[in-house]
Amino acid sequence: MKKVIPVYDICTLSEFKQEDILISRFAPYRAHHHDLHLAHKHTFYHLVLFTKGGGTHAIDFEQFTVRPYQIYFMIPGQVHSWDFEGVVDGYVINFSEQFFRSFLLKPDHLEQFSFFNGTLTDAVIDLPEAIQKPVIALFEQLVYESEANERMGLDMVRTLMLQVFILIGRLAPSQQARQVSPYNYTLLRNFHKLIDSHYQTLRLPKEYAELLYITPNHLNALCKDMLGLSAGEVIRNRIILEAKRLLINLELSIAEIAASLGFEDNSYFTKFFKKQTALTPEDFRKRTLKIKEYENDKLR
Repeated sequence: MKKVIPVYDICTLSEFKQEDILISRFAPYRAHHHDLHLAHKHTFYHLVLFTKGGGTHAIDFEQFTVRPYQIYFMIPGQVHSWDFEGVVDGYVINFSEQFFRSFLLKPDHLEQFSFFNGTLTDAVIDLPEAIQKPVIALFEQLVYESEANERMGLDMVRTLMLQVFILIGRLAPSQQARQVSPYNYTLLRNFHKLIDSHYQTLRLPKEYAELLYITPNHLNALCKDMLGLSAGEVIRNRIILEAKRLLINLELSIAEIAASLGFEDNSYFTKFFKKQTALTPEDFRKRTLKIKEYENDKLR
């Protein structure tokens, strides 16, 4: 039987659902949704703060070692799985894109936090000792508010979550430290948004530069300065990431994946993928799913 990577929305986790928000201690959440250790996607934002336990957590095919006082921020569409060791606990919050939209005048308010930009180096954070207690206290208040059903409880949840985001966002003020102008930061963010919307059809930096009303040289210099990558590399990395996400779904053939990504034929897609990863799509699929099967066997 072919494997299909599951995609969960908050409604799927119905016993915890409350108007686009789910807040829980992690141990009961994990026990109730025991299949979530397998590779899956979410349609919502997902953050987990670990307070005890170990093992590994994989996000978009990169593996991280789980440690106490480590927090993970995940955005919709990312693929993740975990392989825990020992007793694991902490907190989990799932929230939809709409949850803050009616509350904040700025619809893109969350995008100012680097841990919500989809870059994994910014999304996995070890909390320094100085803020561990304040962050835990905020999560305890969040659990209380989610269960108490008091007047204006959801607004209290939103304000507590924003405090968590701001407190943790202050840990890595990379924009201020490197004196990146707000204009350049916004430009780069808009470049990423455009890639997410057009990576299937637009492949050249000059095409994105035209949409951003800047020159290709300006776009390339911006990416080199802020990311250490060329604009072309940023585009190719996004295509490869989506290819990997699709390849672990055995319902899709390599040819179907190539077509969905905008490649004219399967052979061109294979050459492109191998050049970027040193593996053919078929080799990546076999290697990745073999690892997953091994992890699943350990849990049986």
